[in-house]
Amino acid sequence: MARSTSYHEKLIKDLKDPLEAAAYIEVVLEEGDPKMLSKALKNVIEAQGGINKLSAQVKECYKKLDLMLLEKKEVEFYCLIALLDALGLQLAVTVKSI
Repeated sequence: MARSTSYHEKLIKDLKDPLEAAAYIEVVLEEGDPKMLSKALKNVIEAQGGINKLSAQVKECYKKLDLMLLEKKEVEFYCLIALLDALGLQLAVTVKSI
C-alpha cells in the first residue's frame, strides 16, 4: 500500500515553486495574523533549503522579525522585505476589489 504524504510534506514540496510561495505569503499577509505569518515564513524558508541558506544578515533580520511577530509588536517593514528578497520573493500590493 502506498504511503500517504502528510499535509506539511505536500506544502513544503509545493512551496519550492516560487509562484506558490509568493501566493502563500500573500494570502497569509492578507489574514493579518502575526503568528500565521511567522509559520508561513518558516515553511517557505524550509522549502527553499532552510535557514542555513540565508546570509548572516538576513538570518538576523529573520530572527528579529519572528520575535516581533510572536510578541505581536510592530513589525519592521524592511526586515520583512530583506527576508522575502533573500527567498526570491517580493511584496505585491494590488487594488482591493469592492
